[in-house]
Amino acid sequence: MKKTVVLAPDSFKESMSAQKACAAMERGIRKVLLDAEVIQVPMADGGEGTIDALVASTGGTRIEVEVSGPIPTEKITTYYGLLADKKTAVIEMAKANGLECLKIEKRNPLLTSTYGTGEIIKAALDQGVEKIIIGLGGSATNDGGAGMAQALGVHLLDATGKELSVGGGALKNLAKIDGSTIDPRIKTTEILIASDVDNPLTGPNGASVIFGPQKGATPAMVKELDQNLAHYAAIIKRDLANDIQMIPGAGAAGGLGAGLLAFTGATIRSGVELVIEYTQLAEKIAKADYVFTGEGGMDFQTKFGKTPYGVAQVAKKYNKPVFACAGFIGNQVETLYAEGITAIFGILAKASSLEEALQDGEENLERTVENIVRVLTIK
Repeated sequence: MKKTVVLAPDSFKESMSAQKACAAMERGIRKVLLDAEVIQVPMADGGEGTIDALVASTGGTRIEVEVSGPIPTEKITTYYGLLADKKTAVIEMAKANGLECLKIEKRNPLLTSTYGTGEIIKAALDQGVEKIIIGLGGSATNDGGAGMAQALGVHLLDATGKELSVGGGALKNLAKIDGSTIDPRIKTTEILIASDVDNPLTGPNGASVIFGPQKGATPAMVKELDQNLAHYAAIIKRDLANDIQMIPGAGAAGGLGAGLLAFTGATIRSGVELVIEYTQLAEKIAKADYVFTGEGGMDFQTKFGKTPYGVAQVAKKYNKPVFACAGFIGNQVETLYAEGITAIFGILAKASSLEEALQDGEENLERTVENIVRVLTIK
C-alpha cells in the first residue's frame, strides 16, 4: 500500500535551507519507497526562511528592494514576499537589519537601526497590501523599533526639538514622540508579528540583557541599552498612552516587537503557528502515514515555539508518528517525546569539524532519513 509522507523541516542554519532539507529528505525516502506520495512543506518559525516558506506554499513571489542596512548609511538589496492573494506581504526584519547583513567587526547595537525594516514596510504598502506578516528573528539591532517608526514618518524628538539620530544609543535623548505623522496606510493595514520569543522589552529577561551580547554589546553597553529602552518605553507610555514595556514578545528583535506594538497596533503571534496556518500543514498531516521534521539543533528549548515542536503538536492531534532530524542534539531533548515527537535522530556520520558538518548536511540528512524509512518498512 502506497505511503504518504509529509516533510516539514525548518532550515539547518548555515547548512541548508528548508527547501533543500525537504529535497534531501525526499531523496532518502525514494531510495526505499519509490512510489511514496511525498508532500514537501518547507517550514520556519518567524526567523530565517519565513518568506521563502510562505511564498513557496502559496505560489507567491519575491519582490526585490533597496533599503538601509543595519548601519543606515549602508544600503543593501534585499527582498520581501508577496503571497498569491496579492494582499499579504511577508517581511523578515533580518533581511534588512539582521546579523547576516553585518560583518562581525561592525556589530554595535548602540549604532544599528531598524530603519530599513520600516522602508520595507513602506514598499509593501506601496504594493497595496492589506496585511503584513513580519518575522523578528536574527536582528542586529537594539533600538526598540525606533528606526522603523522613523522610516514610517514618526517623529522622535530630543529636548531641542530635533529629530533623534538612529541606533539604540540615541534613545536616552528622546524627549517627545509625535506619532501623528505616521504613514496613514498603517492604520488600515493588519500587522502580524511572527516571533518565537516571549521576552519583555527590558529587565533581566529583556532584549538588551538576553540578546545584546550576540549583537556586539559589552556588559557596559547592555546596561546602557536596557536603561535607554526603559526610558523609551516611558515616553511611549506618556505620549502614546501605550504601555508596552513588559508585554511578552516586546523584546523580540532588540525591541522591534515593542515598536511595532506601539506604533502600528500589531498583534504578536507564534511564528511557527502562523507558518502552519498559511501552509495548511494540518490538512496535509491529516492524510500522512509519517511526518518528518527537524532543524540544525534541538534541545529543551525546542518546545518554546521552534518548528519541530509546532509540527509535532499538529501531528499529535492526528496521532501521526513524527521523526525529527538534527545536526546537534542538546540537553533534555527527551522532554520532546511527550510533545508529539516519536524519535529524534542526529544526522552526523562521523566526528567532524563544524565546517565539515555544515558542508555535508544534505548528504547526512538524506542518509539518515533513508535509514529511518528502512526500519519503518521492515515486514
